[in-house]
Amino acid sequence: MLGDVISAYLDHLANRRLSAHTLRAYRGDLGALDAWLVENGLRSADEVDVRALRSWLAALAVSGAERTSLARRAAAVRGCFAWAHEQGLLASDAALSLRSPRPAKRLPQVLSQAETFEMLRSAIAVAAEDDSARGARDVAILELLYATGIRVAELCGLDLGAVDEERQTVRVLGKGDKERVVPLGSPALSALERWRARRPELVTPRSGNALFLGERLGDRIDPRIVRRVVHRAVGLVDGAPDIGPHGLRHAMATHLLEGGADLRTVQELLGHSSLATTQVYTHVSGERLRTAFAQAHPRA
Repeated sequence: MLGDVISAYLDHLANRRLSAHTLRAYRGDLGALDAWLVENGLRSADEVDVRALRSWLAALAVSGAERTSLARRAAAVRGCFAWAHEQGLLASDAALSLRSPRPAKRLPQVLSQAETFEMLRSAIAVAAEDDSARGARDVAILELLYATGIRVAELCGLDLGAVDEERQTVRVLGKGDKERVVPLGSPALSALERWRARRPELVTPRSGNALFLGERLGDRIDPRIVRRVVHRAVGLVDGAPDIGPHGLRHAMATHLLEGGADLRTVQELLGHSSLATTQVYTHVSGERLRTAFAQAHPRA
């Protein structure tokens, strides 16, 4: 019985000390498969082949299951059958060629240019009223993220020498230790200058050469703090989507394309190894243009 194989596999997973949530998910997915097979007359584990497994996934899809749910269930089945075959519990691995459905591509939420400028204006106003080193730091973070489109990990890894004021650039160490140089605009450079004037207020023996510092310990800023800074700033703008640092990366790329930049330039600025990764922003821009057309054109 497949139920016996599934029970043995779940015991194996429990011994690996997986979380209760993960075990519950595996138990539900594999239990649903077992019930469906029994309902369709397949009671012996050796009777199950890849066609039966595909039929099960197809039935779930027809019933309205999301692609992400189907992919998770397929992964659970592959893991179970591979383990059972290795242990000699199954004569063959029926799930060896079972493929997960590709998740649907979802366009990223993007701030409009007006929302982005309002966010930055609001953050600057809050920092001026607060008049603290943290406020100056937060504005510099926001300006730099939007000006360059760098990843949050890249921002946190910046050292003091990364910014070249004369050339108006920042040197970034990206994925795979690939270095790239990204231009900066005047607002970002001014914000960085104000922050560096206040940076000594947060410096401790743990600071080193880190450009951005945490407020409590004075060490290199944590990505979680950067996310908090962005969420707080975006929350000041009525109706804006709730985005994080990566959302400002999306905004920068989208606004560049809307302004006429070519895709290769955006690819280089973002540090994408593949142009296909950058092409998602053409869909975002196209969607926004269609929306604007529908709202504004008298014969749309």
